[in-house]
Amino acid sequence: MSSEEFEKLHEMYKSLYDEVKLIPERVLRSHGEEKKKLVRVFDERLGEAEEVLQGMEQELFGAPASFRNPMSTKIRMYRRDLSKLQRDMRSDTGQGFSGRPGEGRLGIYGQQNDHSTQQQAQRALLIQGTESLNNASQSIERSQRLAAETDQIGTDIIEELGEQREQLDRTRDRLVNTGENLSRSRKILRAMSRRLMTNKLLLGVIIIMELAILGAVVYLKFFKR
Repeated sequence: MSSEEFEKLHEMYKSLYDEVKLIPERVLRSHGEEKKKLVRVFDERLGEAEEVLQGMEQELFGAPASFRNPMSTKIRMYRRDLSKLQRDMRSDTGQGFSGRPGEGRLGIYGQQNDHSTQQQAQRALLIQGTESLNNASQSIERSQRLAAETDQIGTDIIEELGEQREQLDRTRDRLVNTGENLSRSRKILRAMSRRLMTNKLLLGVIIIMELAILGAVVYLKFFKR
């Protein structure tokens, strides 16, 4: 909605209404051709005012509800004011007015305007119902988007937990392999330790045997003569 365009239409309506509302009083003081001319002017200005109100309603279609609802109410009040001016004009011109040239159109236009007022009221209710439906649809769409996002988050979490489980399984397998390697290492170390002790014992026996042989050689060489 163009707020500037709406304000222009609003000013146009007020200008037309200020002009139209003075005509019934002027009709009471006039006669003959002057009176007919005033009635034609009244009819034309009333039609212009109605067109301006329709333009204002068109401008309100895209407006926020906080602005549209009070202005729709004000436009309905403007239509009632125009209808009242028409009734005053018919009362001022008398029952025989509809038979004069150009004046029967005023009564017909008044009926059309009343019908248009009812249509505009129904249209306003339809707009409000459509807006409520749109709001409900938007709320449902937001709920669906939220549910989809929640579902996606849950899927991501499940996938992440699955990856973490695989990592834990791999870590457990590595720990099992590490335990097995440690067991083999301990067995190898024990075997090496046993071999080392055996080698030490053999070395001790060899040393003792060499000492015994050396002692025997010394004894035979120096003491047995």
